[in-house]
Amino acid sequence: MKDDIAGADPPAGLKPDAIGFTDALVIGLNSTSPAYSLAAVIGPIVALVGVHAPGVLVASFVPMLLIASAFHHLNKADQDCGTTFSWVTRAMGPWAGWLGGWAVAMTGVLVIGSLADVAVAFGLLTAGLDGLAGNDLVRQGLAVLLILTMTGVCVVGTEASARVQNVLILAQVACLLAFAVVALYRVYAGTATLGSLTPAPGWLNPFGAGGAALTGGLLLGVFTYWGWESAVNLTEEVKGPTGAPGKAGVWSTVVLLVTYVSVAFAVVAYAGTAFLADNADEGEYVFSLLAGYVMGGWDWIVLLAVSTSAVASTQTTIIPASRTVLSMARRRALPTPLARVHPRFRTPHTSTWSVAAVAIAWYLAVNRISANALFDSLTALSLLIAFYYALTGVACAVYYRHHLTRSLPGFLFIGAGPVTGSLLLTWLLVEAVIDMAEPEKSYSGVSWFGLGPPLVIGLGIMITGVGVMLLLRRSSAAYWAERPGVAARAAVRGTGSTRCRRHGT
Repeated sequence: MKDDIAGADPPAGLKPDAIGFTDALVIGLNSTSPAYSLAAVIGPIVALVGVHAPGVLVASFVPMLLIASAFHHLNKADQDCGTTFSWVTRAMGPWAGWLGGWAVAMTGVLVIGSLADVAVAFGLLTAGLDGLAGNDLVRQGLAVLLILTMTGVCVVGTEASARVQNVLILAQVACLLAFAVVALYRVYAGTATLGSLTPAPGWLNPFGAGGAALTGGLLLGVFTYWGWESAVNLTEEVKGPTGAPGKAGVWSTVVLLVTYVSVAFAVVAYAGTAFLADNADEGEYVFSLLAGYVMGGWDWIVLLAVSTSAVASTQTTIIPASRTVLSMARRRALPTPLARVHPRFRTPHTSTWSVAAVAIAWYLAVNRISANALFDSLTALSLLIAFYYALTGVACAVYYRHHLTRSLPGFLFIGAGPVTGSLLLTWLLVEAVIDMAEPEKSYSGVSWFGLGPPLVIGLGIMITGVGVMLLLRRSSAAYWAERPGVAARAAVRGTGSTRCRRHGT
């Protein structure tokens, strides 16, 4: 497909076959930061829906699986590390593609600093250094150092990144499973020290808590799954690039579903709804409180799980942002120096360091405002996530539109499924905008221009993106001359052909 597009450059030289399917799967899993994500949302979800928290996590999985199907099939046709940016451009044109790429890149900027902050804080708590964990100067300094370290690992090579991720996922999953097993054992043994409940199949019903509560829970649930597509951003560096990255993305959502629901059952069963709801404002620190009750002197296991989860995600979150920036620069949608690839390591070192630098600047600047402002910037993530996921789902159906009625599986998994996922995410996006418009519902509780800070941050990022896009449109015409295409028959058959057919040709 790239060869048929006016102004496209030849491949930028990322190292092919650097990692395998399992490595890509692990990177996709770690990008979601399972232990941290679950720790951060379990309290607020329980506060909204009570014992139906496991059911809400199941319901949140549905749009993620449908969008993962879109990623899988689009990757078959175009193995470009820019994923959403490249695919949306090819299906819907450069304007929509550019905004999709901008949203992907900016999610990394918003979250990397917070992940590093959590990794450092929980690492210090694990070591018993509670005083240092509460020292803003020490914690933020170590967070910046961690970002620089993880960025260096990403630059040194994808193989090195994969080795680090394999170790971190083992530590994280082992700690989570130990926590869940001990919690459930103590529930059934009658030794739980909080308001324990006996698990029931009805907890899997997401509709038990009603409409408004379900909507809020789904918004939080979608956040826990975000990040799995990092596996697909490595498509140019994975063995079997036409199939392995997409399958890794799909399977990572399934593994996350099992992990989240299992731990959610254990947490709700042990602590009951009152403890979790009363401590919902503690965010991810509710796990540190709960760990002391469940594990006793072994509570460091849970703290270590959250710390390693955030460390892993600090590194892997850089991947989609940096690869998207690289892809945009190769197509001259961003300044071409950002497309440079390290001659020895064959990684996008310029875009990687650039993403890290902007993320550090954002993290430090927002912290100067307040810690709550940092949480508000994380809340704004849901707007960007829902936007580019929904855009990708629509792009899949549009790109394959001439082939959707040729088979039932094609109609379901390439057309109806991704579009349904997009509609669900668009609904959640609208609900999020309505909710975020109310200042009192934000972490800061203050008004910015009459709106909640998360909505202002989200809208500000997209408006800035439009401004940058219009500026670049004047300086580089090659990318903006591209026209939408449709999938060739070979792509539908799954051969991985990268050719596409233009309208009128």
